Amino acid sequence: EISACLVGSEMCIRDSDKPASKKQGGNKMIYRLGELFCGPGGLAWGAVHADIGNPDFGIVHEWANDYDENTCKTYRKNICKDRPDTVYHADIRKFDLTKLSPIDAFAFGFPCNDFSVVGEQKGIDGVYGPLYSYGVKVLKMLKPQWFLAENVGGLKNANDGKAFSMILGAMKEAGYKLYPNLYKFETYGIPQARHRIIIVGIRDDLDYEFKIPSNADYVQKTCRQAIEEPPIAPDAPNNERTIQSATVVERLKYIKPGQNAFTADLPEHLQLNVKGAKISQIYKRLDPDKPAYTVTGSGGGGTHIYHWSEPRALTNRERARLQTFPDNYIFEGPKESVRKQIGMAVPPEGAKIIFEAILKTFAGIPYEYMEANIEE
Repeated sequence: EISACLVGSEMCIRDSDKPASKKQGGNKMIYRLGELFCGPGGLAWGAVHADIGNPDFGIVHEWANDYDENTCKTYRKNICKDRPDTVYHADIRKFDLTKLSPIDAFAFGFPCNDFSVVGEQKGIDGVYGPLYSYGVKVLKMLKPQWFLAENVGGLKNANDGKAFSMILGAMKEAGYKLYPNLYKFETYGIPQARHRIIIVGIRDDLDYEFKIPSNADYVQKTCRQAIEEPPIAPDAPNNERTIQSATVVERLKYIKPGQNAFTADLPEHLQLNVKGAKISQIYKRLDPDKPAYTVTGSGGGGTHIYHWSEPRALTNRERARLQTFPDNYIFEGPKESVRKQIGMAVPPEGAKIIFEAILKTFAGIPYEYMEANIEE
């Protein structure tokens, strides 16, 4: 329950006994942000657009890194067009971290492949699982005032919980107080059921305490609202239609909104011959009156997200709408590369909410918050 309290002569909003920040009235600060595993810029867009009504506090791009060339091109085009040389296209395992310039803030959405519930779930023992350690190296080397790390909800249970404990332990050992939480972005008005663990860290020597921003005042947004209000312009970038086969078109005509290929009443010749686990997103149509199901970055036939009334997959621009990228955000590369970039990104509007809470924490501006759902 959210209630109001007085701190000195200022009003704060709380659902516990502590104010949103230990320190009121912080100093002027424009934070230089560095990123590893930056993706197409979902986190970065949220960061540089974070606005707390105080021009003395903000976030600006300093540098970024990603292993995918098209992803880097997208980031340069939309986040730092005037400073393209600050985006390093390189495999982090072969990258010289010492070339990175000083930063005040850091973000890293370390690869989720080995932690996702879709996959082998090798966790810390996989190829991608250990890559979080490069983010920890940056924390130790550059000592930013705060950081934001992001991964899938499956991270908490990977390796029977040992991976998550190991990662948190390494971040604490680097000198940071941690504030992890499982964010359900659809509860923050994002038109998509997307659940992600986000860890905010504040350097130990700084007297600030981050709180999880409340979702109480956000209204659920449906996928129909996201895609149709306003309509997408015919000449919008990344809006090419996917050509569906006659069989897929026929199959989709039998699948009602919210159903998939296994829950719909399909004629025998349109049924899928699948043994074992049946993934619920295969040829699943959106329910127009609910947020979309999770937008993914890869997958074979039947995984492209399907329109609620038209017998077709969504376009990349429609998928980007579900992820809250603005229509003028142009993705570089061929269509499948763009699909991957969109699906792997953090929803920009969701990221913006969290970055604004961080800025308010440092600026001493009270904000509505709620208890974390993960214990540090």
